[in-house]
Amino acid sequence: MSHLPLLSQSSPEAIFAWRRGRPVLVQEFLADVEHLAVALPEARHVLNTCSDRYEFCVGFAATVVSGRTSLLPSSRAPDTVAQLRALAPDLLHLGDAPGELDLPFLQYPVRRNAVSGAHFAMPMIPADQCVAQVFTSGSTGTPLAHGKTWGALAHCVRAGAARLGQAADCGPLHLVGTVPPQHMYGFESTLLLALQGGAVLSAAHPFYPADIATALADVPTPRLLVSTPVHLRALLASGVTLPPIALVLCATAPLGHDLACAVEQHLGAPLLEIYGSTETGQIASRRTAQTDVWTLFPEVLLTAAADGTLQAQGGHLAAPVPLSDDVDRIDTQNFRLIGRHADMVNIAGKRSSLAHLNHQLLSIPGVDDGAFHMPDDRSAGVPRLMAFAVAPTLPRQALIEALRQRVDPAFLPRPLVLLDSLPRNATGKLPRSALVALAAEWGSQAEARS
Repeated sequence: MSHLPLLSQSSPEAIFAWRRGRPVLVQEFLADVEHLAVALPEARHVLNTCSDRYEFCVGFAATVVSGRTSLLPSSRAPDTVAQLRALAPDLLHLGDAPGELDLPFLQYPVRRNAVSGAHFAMPMIPADQCVAQVFTSGSTGTPLAHGKTWGALAHCVRAGAARLGQAADCGPLHLVGTVPPQHMYGFESTLLLALQGGAVLSAAHPFYPADIATALADVPTPRLLVSTPVHLRALLASGVTLPPIALVLCATAPLGHDLACAVEQHLGAPLLEIYGSTETGQIASRRTAQTDVWTLFPEVLLTAAADGTLQAQGGHLAAPVPLSDDVDRIDTQNFRLIGRHADMVNIAGKRSSLAHLNHQLLSIPGVDDGAFHMPDDRSAGVPRLMAFAVAPTLPRQALIEALRQRVDPAFLPRPLVLLDSLPRNATGKLPRSALVALAAEWGSQAEARS
């Protein structure tokens, strides 16, 4: 059985993270991991809700070195927790605050003050050890669990780190993330990038633009900002001044060309967009300001199954994984994204995707946020699209006319609902359940008025 180190950085005196204005050395981090691993009770499954990114990382690493599995759900709603308990009856809640979860709770322990490097030893983890159960976001339906082995995660993140190094062309990156580490993108691009990609972790989890600026200023150069289209759009709108950034990483939702260009111009740094899924992990990237073509990571190939379904295989993938997206394959290493299979919309013999329609809506000046939705109930015959938008300065009719210039009339939403905000989750995604709830509320109101 092959083993891989917990950290790619083997020097005990190297800086692993920045926390509360001070560096945390590799040897300190490993001492914290050992201290927590010993304190964990006998439960084999752990739900880690630590909001401090360093504490979350210690918690995850402690479960790994002690042979436990971390459960990383997309939500902490009571029904989700009930599903987790059904999956893992011995589930333990590890956190820096108790919260209201109906689970046995272990408070994250205070870090020891004195740490000696005399007994420094790098933990070696079996490559086939399942270290995490990661759940889909629910943006296309019910969240599903996917087991991740240490070997697959390490292989994937190392390939991604190599791509980041090519884009940034600088030394070890000091990363600040606006996305939670419990989500697959945040898990890979903040937590695992520090463990296996050589990046230096920031413990901060900023959300508002001013907090993002402070978190970036608190770490040395070169800086990596790991974010989402929603956060980047808000960052630009705020006009807040940021310290120099070497690279921006973006994922969770399609990023428009115009927004990518605006981010690169405003921040003076290249922006790399990541393509992947919970099922596959990160498998491709593109510099969106320059191209619409995605390039797969080394060793990962895009092939066709016997039934013609496109699938990703090779690299960190133990077996071929069918893509949940509709893509235009250029060759085995490059493709263009059309949209999710579940997002494809056919109306009056015309075909589009929700991703394309969302892009057109968000490209309208004055629209801060928005999303199209196709209700499941199409019993009336002709399917009717709905759309929800946040556009404080635009009247509804002006927004409809702007959409009319961008999309076929068959895809104009009926109704178009203006809201103060959309119910996005911490990663900037709109769970399908939230859209269904909005559709039920506003669809019934539209019917009552008609």
